[in-house]
Amino acid sequence: MKPLLEVKELSVDFYKHGNAINVIDKVNLRINSGEIVCMIGESGSGKTITSLSIMRLIDFNSGKITHGDIELSGVSLVTLTKQEISVLRGKKIAMIFQEPMSALDPVFTIGDQIVEVLIRHTNLTKPAAREQAITLLQRVGIPEPEVRMKQYPYELSGGMRQRAMIAIALACEPELLIADEPTTALDVTIQAQILNLLKEIRDEFNMSILFITHDLGIAAEIADRIVVMYAGKVIEQAAVHELFEQPFHPYTSGLLQSVVTMDSDRTEKLFTINGSIPSLSELPTGCRFHPRCAYATDRCRSEEPELVSQSGREAACWNIEKLLHEPQQQVEPKRIIAADRAIAASFEHEQKQRLPLLEVRAIKKYFSIEQGLFKQNKKLIHAVDDVSFQIGKGETFGLVGESGCGKSTLGRVLLQLEQATSGQVLFEGKDVLRAPAGEWKSSRRDIQFVFQDPYGSINPRWKVGDIIGEPLWVHESLKGQAKRQKVVEVMELVGLNPAAYDRLPHEFSGGQRQRISIARAIALKPKFIVADEAVSALDVSVQSQIVNLMQELQGQLDLSYLFIAHGLNIVRHISDRIGVMYLGKLVEIATTDELFAHPAHHYTKALLAAIPLPDPTRRKTFLPLQGEMPSPANPPTGCRFHTRCTAATDLCKKIEPALQRIGPGHLAACHYPA
Repeated sequence: MKPLLEVKELSVDFYKHGNAINVIDKVNLRINSGEIVCMIGESGSGKTITSLSIMRLIDFNSGKITHGDIELSGVSLVTLTKQEISVLRGKKIAMIFQEPMSALDPVFTIGDQIVEVLIRHTNLTKPAAREQAITLLQRVGIPEPEVRMKQYPYELSGGMRQRAMIAIALACEPELLIADEPTTALDVTIQAQILNLLKEIRDEFNMSILFITHDLGIAAEIADRIVVMYAGKVIEQAAVHELFEQPFHPYTSGLLQSVVTMDSDRTEKLFTINGSIPSLSELPTGCRFHPRCAYATDRCRSEEPELVSQSGREAACWNIEKLLHEPQQQVEPKRIIAADRAIAASFEHEQKQRLPLLEVRAIKKYFSIEQGLFKQNKKLIHAVDDVSFQIGKGETFGLVGESGCGKSTLGRVLLQLEQATSGQVLFEGKDVLRAPAGEWKSSRRDIQFVFQDPYGSINPRWKVGDIIGEPLWVHESLKGQAKRQKVVEVMELVGLNPAAYDRLPHEFSGGQRQRISIARAIALKPKFIVADEAVSALDVSVQSQIVNLMQELQGQLDLSYLFIAHGLNIVRHISDRIGVMYLGKLVEIATTDELFAHPAHHYTKALLAAIPLPDPTRRKTFLPLQGEMPSPANPPTGCRFHTRCTAATDLCKKIEPALQRIGPGHLAACHYPA
């Protein structure tokens, strides 16, 4: 059977200042009708460039296809003119981009953008196109589609924007849908909804999907076949079950071992792939992976392996036989034992024996928004509403919940980056919210922040040494050689080469920039760090490196962390205790093992159920959590989760449950704890 899409020996160059850089090198790829193919690999491996080349969108970004062909239903896309390919885009082939807010036009309503596609590629009249657009929004699970048609992208949540993008992509029922990291920025609950939706669409329309991701859990959940890319080349491809059972390439094996799962041993360091992906302008000779490969030989360093077929699959490696004959570690699913309760009780006793480093008491943070022509109407957004917890010395407290639940706002309030509406934050017994300016500056050196986007939180025009050394200059008046010596010590501590002291942030990878942010945070040897989604945007291999680094620094410097994230597997690995937030409130607190073994709140259960498993033999058939989180400007009465909870009763709708003890070290705010 001839494939729907066939990419043959595709090579792509980008031109900068008249110089050509090869970014894709002889890529071969095929997708059959109704098949979902996942393309995986670290950032910089060439996944997105390959997808943009298939869409011929590189033509608008200094890119050029220099060799090979792309055939869709037997038609060569490479030879088409820009006008001819524009006719096919949206009709025969469509794309869902990673960031819908950037891909959607902010000055047109959602309805106008769908109608535009329908009118351009079909014979529908404008009224008929509007009716079809409403049907499409309903089909992708957007509530009140008639209302959403009139709204602009900024008025929708992240999940709804992504659904709107899918509706636009499906408007003309294309044969091939390309989804470029469509769930990376989404919470696990919304991610589960999108994955279910894509599988339903594939089954309904017999549509082929090229799904690009760096999350192997998602690949295991959705893929029929997997293509692995590294430094611009395809290095392995196989059916999903074959690849997870036995990878043929050391890089694939490393990616699989880097994945943090529900079964991972929390007492062990995470596996990491040494080094980082090479720059496409400075590629190594021979196999491109050999500088990071434990199996590398002289032949690997001098001669590049070709992608060859073996046992019905393909891999580009000189050492396949050696990899196949090494025993593979088998990870047994975690067994929940009665001792979990005893561990929780022991932890609670230990907590009582030591004074908390940080104590949060009834913190509230409300934002006021003005409405109306003369701004006469005011509404309050209940971002954080009566939250209390404490963190002990040397402890990591994980904070999880969907976007918009108030996690980041709470973290910013603790450091006074946002002014609390009411409540107390006690640090070593002193209320930092009411401390005099001079006293707060003294305390500020002991409380630091690591932001989600390191590039957005550091000055891009400053050298790395100045970025890391700024706190030393502000708090200790260090300058010149004294400051440089201290900064070098900190750089070595976080695994940065001191020779990079005078380089600028843009010269570093994402993982290295996060190390710069961590170095800046620990320069003054603080006691407490808020890490806000510090690893969420990183590849699995880099994620593991940063988590290991944070745990090593915690042991060396006796640090305490508030670790904010929506990646529950990572939170499980690094945290001693976990708090679950929903719509501004803490709904559950427990030790990590207790929370994952015996979740009490129905929201916590829904979050855990939505985690994709990196094992295609254990694909889930659950129904993901339905609906969107209500607006914090108008929270529901009673339990705030009752609008999405399958166990809700009239009591839940009327009376708000208090956060109360249900076991040793375990608190939950639920009338009917599981």
